[in-house]
This record gives sequence, structure tokens and C-alpha cells, in this order.
Amino acid sequence: MNEKKLNLDLNLVDVPASRESVSLLGVDRAMAEIRRGRFVAIRGANGAAVIAQAAEGLDADSFRALAAISGGTPALTITARRAVVLGLGEPESKTVTLLTEPPLSIETAQAIADPLAEFDLSALKVSSRNATTYDGESAAVILTKLARLLPSAVTAPIVSPDAEDLARWALRHDTVLIDAGDIFQYERTTARSLSLVSEARVPLADAEDTRIAAFRPQDGGIEHLAIIIGSPNPREPVLTRIHSECFTGDLLGSLRCDCGDQLRGAIAEISATGAGVLLYLAQEGRGIGLVNKLRAYTLQDDGFDTIDANEQLGFDADERVFLPAARMLQILGFNRVNLMSNNPQKVAGLEACGIHVTERVTHAFPSNKHNEGYLRTKVARGGHLF
Repeated sequence: MNEKKLNLDLNLVDVPASRESVSLLGVDRAMAEIRRGRFVAIRGANGAAVIAQAAEGLDADSFRALAAISGGTPALTITARRAVVLGLGEPESKTVTLLTEPPLSIETAQAIADPLAEFDLSALKVSSRNATTYDGESAAVILTKLARLLPSAVTAPIVSPDAEDLARWALRHDTVLIDAGDIFQYERTTARSLSLVSEARVPLADAEDTRIAAFRPQDGGIEHLAIIIGSPNPREPVLTRIHSECFTGDLLGSLRCDCGDQLRGAIAEISATGAGVLLYLAQEGRGIGLVNKLRAYTLQDDGFDTIDANEQLGFDADERVFLPAARMLQILGFNRVNLMSNNPQKVAGLEACGIHVTERVTHAFPSNKHNEGYLRTKVARGGHLF
């Protein structure tokens, strides 16, 4: 099993249940600050701390303040994927910190972070530093991903002489302080904290005997949904589809993907079979978010395929995790499924999370002139089976 492809670090030790609420609240606050264009303080596993701000949220005032209160030199931390497409070599770690000459500016940081920006990297002298295990710089990039921003952060080590007591220092500067470990654990912790919060009967055009159940994490984050058709028998493998939300395909009928066909087709097929469940996960754009998916579409219009477009942005080809799906199935009492999917990684992902996939059920629909290249890429480079 390829743990890197599953986007799941099985070496992490779970946050103790008694600390879950504190851990989730801290990351939730940090995400809100990052999305607002503010910076946060992150304490790494090595004891060192950094100030971090999302590259796309920079402005002149915050950039000056970041350098002033940290006492360190600002640098840009990006993913290894983004470093490779920039021609900066093959990093040994998942993130790298770039030091530039002339010194980093707002314009440079944002241009390096955004492949849609016009920028000549050759005008800079750039050196890179690989991340250390669970350091603050790496955590900052993960935080930008969690916030559905471009995966790039301006970071500076906190070396200010008045920062010996980091908690008091953060309080004086009205800055959220978060441990890197809480950021690395966030997706695991939110999945483990999911609970059923609401359920109702919702007759559908292709499946009148349907209930929709909503699951919410402990931090009050975005809900995932289970569309339960008929009365699935938990003693038998349950016909199941894991479907990541797709605003453009599911709601608007976009022809660039096959998501809408897959959603409606799965509901109809489960209903025709008699019973099953469709898990509707809040993981837009294979986990990169709607705004970044639109950026990827622009890159695709410039000639990149769907995988290359994600990697140009600095993301992995697929950023989804399947822990929420496994947790929802367990809450519903299902531990064995017949999975409707063309993606072997979904099978491996569920299996890694404790759900036994008894059978993979092919789930394919005809292409059109707008998505045929996308579907070919999923087969040739994504390993999908049709």
C-alpha cells in the first residue's frame, strides 16, 4: 500500500481524546486568521517557532509586521510539488523554504506561489532548505491547504528577544499560537470527532425511499452527508459510493467533468439495486477547494492536464482523505462495502481506515468533447479502471 498516494501519514500518534476539542479549536482559529490575511505563530516539534502568513493574503502592512515582530528574515515555504515545477530540483522533504536574493518581497512571494502570475524566476538567486520533521514551516503550508488557499506561506523564525515565553509573546501581539502537531493531526482528529447531528427523509426523483444524514466534526466545521437509500443491511456488504462534492458538476451540470453523471447515476443504481449509501464529502476539487479548482481549470485551458494543473499549483494530484468516509460508515454500522468507483485509491484508502471493500463496482459514464481528455488522464496517469 502506498501511504503517500493515500495522503495519510500512518506514523502519526492520535491526539488524546481529552485534548481533541482544544486541538481542533486551535487549528480552526488559525485557519480563520490565515484566510483573513493575518499571521499566526506555529511552534514546531523541534521547539523552534515561526510566524506564518498565507502568501496570497500578504499586504504591505502585514509583511512589515511579520518581519518586525518575529525578529527573523522572511522566507517563502512551498510544497515540493511546486518546487519541482519551478525547476528547483527534487526536494527530499514535502516542503521547502526558499531564501531569495534580492530579499523576499510581497510581489516575489505571490508570484512564486501562483502559477497564473507572470514571473521570471531567473531574475532571482534562490537557495532552498528542506523541511525538518514536523517543523513550523511545513505546518504553515498544511494550514494554507486546510484553509483552501494556495499552498504557500511566508514564514520567519521567531527570534525576538522578548519571545522567550512564547505564549505571553503571542498574547501581547494578538497572535494565535498553535502547535505544529495539532495542524498535522487536524484531518485525522476532525474525522475521529465526526458525529451524526441531523437526519431526515428526503424523497429523490430517482430514489423516493431516501434519508439524508448530516455529520459534523467537533469543531463545528463543514458537514459531510450520507444519502441512505432504502434499508441497507449492515450484516451484508453495502453498495456504497464515495462522492466528493463538485459545485460545478453536481449543481451546474458542468461538462468539464463526469461528477454530475456519477452522482445521479449512483443514486439511480443504488435505488434500482434496492439499498445502499452515497457519502457526499465536503472535499471539492479532489480536496483543493473550489477557488483552487477554478485556478486549475485556467491552467488546463493553457494546456496542462488535470494532474499537472494541480501540481503547478503546488498540490498533489489528489488531496482527498478517506477517514471521514470510514468514520461515517462506522457510525452507520457498516464495515463492509461494495464500492462503486473506478479509482483503486479509494479502495486502498477505505481499507487503510478499517473498512473492508468486498468488491469494486465499475461506475462509468460516456464522455463528451469537453471532458474526454480529463477522463483519459484519469486512466493513463491516475490509474483509474473503467
